[in-house]
Parts: sequence; C-alpha cells; structure tokens
Amino acid sequence: MTVRPSVGLGRRLAVLLAVAGVIISAVPTSVTAATWIDFGTPTVSSSFASGVAFTQPVTLSEPAGRVELLVTQESAPGPQVIVVPNPPGAGAMTLKDALSRADDFLLPNTKLTARWRVTAASDPTKVELGPSISTTFADDRFQWKTQAGNLVTVHWVQGSDAFGQRALRIAEQAITNASKLLGVTETAPIDFFIYADENAFRDAIGPGVRENVGGLAIPEIRTLFGLITEGQINDSWVGIVIPHELTHIVFDTASKNPYHDPPHWLNEGLAVYVSEGYDAGFRSNISDAIKSGTLMPLDGLTGQFPTDATGFTLGYAESVSAVDYLVRTYGKDALVKLIRSYASGRTDDEAFKDALGIDAEAFSNAWLADANPGGKPLTAYGPQPAPSGPVPAGWSGAVSPGGPIATPVGGGIGAAAPSSVPSATTDTGAPGNTGGLDVEAWVAPFVAVNAIVILIVVLVTARSSRRRSNSS
Repeated sequence: MTVRPSVGLGRRLAVLLAVAGVIISAVPTSVTAATWIDFGTPTVSSSFASGVAFTQPVTLSEPAGRVELLVTQESAPGPQVIVVPNPPGAGAMTLKDALSRADDFLLPNTKLTARWRVTAASDPTKVELGPSISTTFADDRFQWKTQAGNLVTVHWVQGSDAFGQRALRIAEQAITNASKLLGVTETAPIDFFIYADENAFRDAIGPGVRENVGGLAIPEIRTLFGLITEGQINDSWVGIVIPHELTHIVFDTASKNPYHDPPHWLNEGLAVYVSEGYDAGFRSNISDAIKSGTLMPLDGLTGQFPTDATGFTLGYAESVSAVDYLVRTYGKDALVKLIRSYASGRTDDEAFKDALGIDAEAFSNAWLADANPGGKPLTAYGPQPAPSGPVPAGWSGAVSPGGPIATPVGGGIGAAAPSSVPSATTDTGAPGNTGGLDVEAWVAPFVAVNAIVILIVVLVTARSSRRRSNSS
C-alpha cells in the first residue's frame, strides 16, 4: 500500500494548522541586515512527542503587516505558507510557530526547511526573507540499530544484526528488480524503518491507514515503514511485503509528474504482480466476486479501495488480475510503456491509447470480459437513477382537447411515457377558486423568455456570420 501526500509539506501533509505565538524578548545582535528588519539566527527543535518548533529573533524598525512561516519538504515543488499573527508594534522580539505530529500529519524521516517572510504594515512591497534552517522530524522514541547498503538503509529496534542484514538483502534486491523492470535508475537513498511493536508502528504512520496494513511506502520522503517482529524476519510474507512496498517507490520514480497520478489499481497491481504474482488466492477472490456479482470495474479503483475487508482484498485481487491480463494480452513492454508514459503528465486515456491503442474504459471492459467470460450480470456501483416519486393529487387523468400538457412527475430520464398525463383545471377567476391551475399565467413567462433567447441567438449568429464574411 502507498499513501500519496499532498503538495506542500509532501502530498500527505494536506493540512497545516499553525500553533502560533509571538514572544517579546531581547535578542542578540542580528546576523542579517535589511532595510527595516534585522533577522537574528533562527533555531528549530524537533521531537516525536511535541512536533517541530521554529523560532526567529527579529528587530523591527516599524510594525509588520503580515508574518509568514514558509515550510518546505525536501521533495516538494514549493513551500507551505503558514500565516502567523502579527507581532505588536516594533522593536526586538522572537517569532515562533510549531507543527504538531497530530494536527500536521508529520511522518518520521520527513526533512523540512523553513524560513520566515515578513511584510511591512506601511507598504506591502516591503517584503523581507529571513535565513533558512533545516531539520528532520524523527521518531526519537527508540534507539535505532542501523545497517546501510548501496541504496537502502535499514533501521530496526529489536533483533540481531542478522535480522537487519536479511531485511537489507530483501530490500536491495527488490529495488534492483523493480528498477530493471521499469527501466529506471534509483540514485536517491531510501530509509526502511522496522517496528517490532504494533502500537508504535500505528503511532508512526498515523490513524488514517487501515488496520490490516503491515507496511507503508511514502515515495515523497523515500521511506518505508514496516511492522516485523524479531521472530518474523524469516517468515515468507516478509519476502513479499518488503518488495511490494519498495516497488511503490520505484513506480513513483517511473511515473512521477506534477499533474496526474496513475490509477491506484495500476500501482497496487504492479506491486502485487512483482512481489507475489496472480496466485491462487487472488484468483479465488475474483471467482467469488463473479459468483456474487460484486466484481468492480477498474474505474472504481482509480483512487482508493473499499474500506471493508472483503472489498479491500478484492481491490488487490482485481488490480493484479488486470495487470496479469495486460501482460498476457499486450506484453511486459506495453505495461512498462503505460507506466512510464504517466511521467509526461498524460491523462489516463492518453496513456492507455499510447501504450495499448485503447482508452482506459475500453481496457477495463476488455479485462472484465476476460475475467468474467460467462458474462454474468454484475452489481452496478456508483450513482443510480432515482426511483419514481408519488404523483400529487389532481395530477392524473386524461387531457381534455386543447388542454395543457404537463411533464410527468418522478419519471426521470429514460422513464416510460405514462398512459395518461396530468390535466389542469382552468381558473375561472371566480373569488375563492384556488383549485385550478392557471396554465396561461404559468406558461406565458417561459414562452416570452424562450422568444427572447431565440432572438438573441439569431442576432448573434447573424453578427458572427458578418464578422466571418468580413474577415475572409
């Protein structure tokens, strides 16, 4: 499984809530001089329990009109801007702001660079930037053991050196295999943190991840988190979960662009295909879904998988089934071309047409036909037509000659024409006669509006025709 943070503090840091304060205090002589503000030496402190706190001593010769903290994650295209309350008046003071792990979705091993931007109250063009300072938000609850390889560095808490060495071998081989398949070269380092305690693992990755997840790759910070106890390191599933998660990082390298993520099913399908293949268990999931009519089209798996356990597992089964079908039908080169084409910022249809010659919907339909050769009817997902509603009293019966025709209520698009349409009683204008419907009064305004619209269209069309004639 992979989680994609949002742009700013990494794509997963979608919300930054400032816990801001300004403390008036004496500061040392400034190290950076500006026309109306002097910046001192900034400081930063970081701990897993309290988050990251930034301070900046300043001396203002005039009041500030706007104070901002610009925080940038290492791989982000730009900073996240946090507006901090303006300090009172001028003079020497210290600007402060903090990011908390809970409110700001900070993940361990996130590298941050921050600097302050201050705008004068007297003139919005008088903007000054302070010096930058960097830190890494780390999980400092443990004394981590470390084993470094050519590209991957493994960090673990419990277990012998052999534990770390086995995890490192699996990780390095996984990166090599996935890179070779997708034709990319990984050069940036990758950190792999292994937790032996489930509660500590859940605290690190945050509450938004499903409870049955044992590994999580975050490509934006080049980090893999895993839950592996000391006695599990030789279990067969460890040789699956590590390659699965690290394939997500290589997938990100091959497809990364600032415009559009590839479908989630393609990302997960490749990770499963590489790490364990389309095995009997996944085939059984597909077979059961066909029997129950619950097989989902692929466009239902482009974002996230269903949250219930059955749907969640079925999402993985369908994903690897689709990748298996793609390779059987078009070949591995087409799979690689499809994934790599996303790096150009193409839409799904553009990427699929370029690699396979058909759009994404046509591929989904072809895969469904292959997975469900019997053509068993499947459950329809997504928005459904609304059922017909009740017909109000007095809105049924035959239409009298020359009488009004009203649109049937509740039929909906594609509904069959009713055997009779509502009739209306002409209002005689007699006092107290409110049971009828004055159709002429009701329809006349719409007729007038339609006439005006038609006139405008005619005039615009004629004018456009003259303009084209004059320009030719």
